[in-house]
Amino acid sequence: MDGLRVVPTRRHGRERLYVCLPDGGNVAWYDREEARVNLLSDDRRAEVLQALRPFVTGPVTVGPPPVPTPAELARLSLHPDDDLAPNRPGEALLIALERDPGPAHRLRPDPRRRALAAEQATGAALDRLDGAGLHTLHSLPLPGGDRVHHLLIGPGGLFALHVLPARGQRVRVTDPLVALGRRTPHPLLHRVRADADRASHALTAEVRPVLVLVGPAHVTVTAPPRPVRVLTDRELPDLARTGGVLKPADVEALHALARDRATWQRL
Repeated sequence: MDGLRVVPTRRHGRERLYVCLPDGGNVAWYDREEARVNLLSDDRRAEVLQALRPFVTGPVTVGPPPVPTPAELARLSLHPDDDLAPNRPGEALLIALERDPGPAHRLRPDPRRRALAAEQATGAALDRLDGAGLHTLHSLPLPGGDRVHHLLIGPGGLFALHVLPARGQRVRVTDPLVALGRRTPHPLLHRVRADADRASHALTAEVRPVLVLVGPAHVTVTAPPRPVRVLTDRELPDLARTGGVLKPADVEALHALARDRATWQRL
């Protein structure tokens, strides 16, 4: 096999097997989901297929990589500092905690850490949906210090998700107020709508607002707050079951636009 080796990778829920030379250079990759072996050099076709034989199940398409779409070309042209796709869930909170971790001993837990844990749990649930033709971007910065916690783009449209940590607490939603336990109600839905409106303006497409409650003990919604959708973190897969709004090419184009930092700086 001329020293070829197979290296598995996984990113955003998609698995690829890269076929590499001894010096680490790639000669091909196998995309399990698409059942396709992409060859960078047709001269090594037989050797690549031999190396992949233990990993391939069923028929596969073999050939050169597909021609990049305009959305993919736009993504490849982004400077790494301007590409928001690598943002981790809660990226802004992670950076804030690294810069100012706060006192070592606190009488009460740092609320930023509760918020971070909630965003990370939501982000992990959303990333698991990527294989259903959806894309998720995390912690998108808005001018003025605000941010969209998560943006979900898929066949069902675009959703701006605002995450509220509510572990073990009773939540009451009375538009526009949201109350956690015995705390004073807060008009949180105003912000949820405003963030979605700003995202709609940036992307020139309808973005629907979603409030995500992480770990609540009980949720009471007195009347459906329009147009905000209220979900618990366990109900997030429901967003992947909607469709008929965007075509795959539109999903890719909007993802390329949303991951560009300049898109949000123009607001």
